[in-house]
Amino acid sequence: MTEPISITGLSSISPLGISTDKIWEAYQNREHQFSQKEFSGSFEWVASISEEDYKKIENLRESDPKYKNLDKTVLFALFAARNAVRQAAWRAEDNFGINIGSSRGATELFEKYHEDFLKNQRSSTLSSPTTTLGNISSWLAHDLQTQGPEISHSITCSTGLHAVLNGVAWLKSGMADKFLVGGSEAPLTPFTISQMKALKVYSRRGLKNQEQLSVDNYPCLALDLEKSENTMILGEGASVACLETGVRNNALAHITGVGYATEPLKHNISITTDAICFQRSMQMALGTTKPNEVDVVVMHAPGTIKGDLSEYRAIKKVFGDDKLMLTTNKWKVGHTFATSGMLSLELAVLMLRHQKFIDSPFERIKEVKSDIKKVMVNAVGFGGNAVSVLLERCSTE
Repeated sequence: MTEPISITGLSSISPLGISTDKIWEAYQNREHQFSQKEFSGSFEWVASISEEDYKKIENLRESDPKYKNLDKTVLFALFAARNAVRQAAWRAEDNFGINIGSSRGATELFEKYHEDFLKNQRSSTLSSPTTTLGNISSWLAHDLQTQGPEISHSITCSTGLHAVLNGVAWLKSGMADKFLVGGSEAPLTPFTISQMKALKVYSRRGLKNQEQLSVDNYPCLALDLEKSENTMILGEGASVACLETGVRNNALAHITGVGYATEPLKHNISITTDAICFQRSMQMALGTTKPNEVDVVVMHAPGTIKGDLSEYRAIKKVFGDDKLMLTTNKWKVGHTFATSGMLSLELAVLMLRHQKFIDSPFERIKEVKSDIKKVMVNAVGFGGNAVSVLLERCSTE
């Protein structure tokens, strides 16, 4: 990438909170954000947004009669987008573009409307407009009053980072100079949880008789390469970033490389033992950057046996045995589908800004670098569609 892209605004709402300071504080401890919730008569682990933050979302819903019937995916995205745009000091007349994606879309509303249809054999008037995937970006454009291009898409769990790819492409083409990108997900519903259980990837650790695990005995073992069971847990939230061309004085970090690749599939959720898609996406994102110049990789690492290990092997193929620091946040906040890559990007930016590495409880780094300059962020979803984004610390810091 000949000219970097500046991240001038970044905001999220997730189980970690909404305040950047509180999010960073939460990363300093070993506590996970999981709780047990009942779904169709059985208890499951989930990572939910706090009741305090939910009240803010409900205040947003009640602020405009038109927002009353919107799904949480839209409201989460609206909340995060307002904060990100305020941080970047963007105005509506800037006519910035918007690309917010979601893996599952209006999950809660769709399941509710479908259940009503099965009972009454009749659909609600608002069932279509409020569950259409494109309504996330459309509502953001309405709320923020921008006249720029608006895009919605779904590319499973790498959706959020694919939005970053799209934003970078628009900026590099010269068709826009500002783009709002991100992902939003609210998948904590009975049918979605049931789907994950059917895949036999969902965590069952400590659920017998609703037993509570201690802080040192984690329900999600993301990046534990010696685990003998799948431990994926779902979370919810949205994360949005403001992208601008070139080096900006108010940049939080710079995007200096992007990469993407698709896995050659053998079945619907397959990935090779050394994740060829990740090897290719990371190599593309590196470009002319030498592997030993990268300090940290924030892994996708969903907490499954094959998923974590194959990505780890791909990293070793690309970076060799260099003293690379590996981490993930899914042991703490779970897998938020489309939002997951964006929350990983948020962690990367925070580490660059604070110059402190946040490790996982399972991949303990023997030698921690005190100078973090470049961080690679990975995401991949069903279909083997990998994305890698290379971030660099602002030179002024």
